[in-house]
Amino acid sequence: MTAAVDHKIAEEDRLRADLYNYLGLMLANPADQMLLEQTAGLSGDDSELGKGIMTLAKMARITKPKTVESEFNKLFIGLGRGELLPYASYYLTGFLNEKPLATLRQDMTARGLARADTVFEPEDNIASLMEMMGALIVGRFGPPASLSDQKTFFNRHIAPWASLFFSDLEAAKNSVFYASVGTVGRAFMEIETEAFRLSAE
Repeated sequence: MTAAVDHKIAEEDRLRADLYNYLGLMLANPADQMLLEQTAGLSGDDSELGKGIMTLAKMARITKPKTVESEFNKLFIGLGRGELLPYASYYLTGFLNEKPLATLRQDMTARGLARADTVFEPEDNIASLMEMMGALIVGRFGPPASLSDQKTFFNRHIAPWASLFFSDLEAAKNSVFYASVGTVGRAFMEIETEAFRLSAE
């Protein structure tokens, strides 16, 4: 068994990766009791993101897993389709499985990323993209991605549509618990967009 390489990751980057991974978890499946309890223990500050996290924690304290599951199904699954279609292809072209998905698959192959055999969703869904971004930051599938590589991936696959998706999630008619997830996601995407814009080319 080979020893894991210990990549030194700055604390700020580890926190960014944690938030990407958390959003990926929240959007991949309905939150279970354990995830709700962990969420209930989160704390924030006076920033828009911090306030969003505090509201989400408060919602997690009063929401039961069964309620979350019902809301998740109405939002993302539904009869035929949910209220929202959380895919880059749909947001950018109006159709599923379009060019944004093909471009993402090329980029995934180039980075040694592959869809798990147990996953049947197209890779351009919001949960997968959040997870991929988290993985790139901390180097879960190889060396941590440089800031410019993170920026390229973010600008190509996340920036063009994720903020709009999270805004739609905030406003969706079936969104109660997930409205808070939308607020956190939107605020985080705004911070990341601005940070990458200010970073050196």
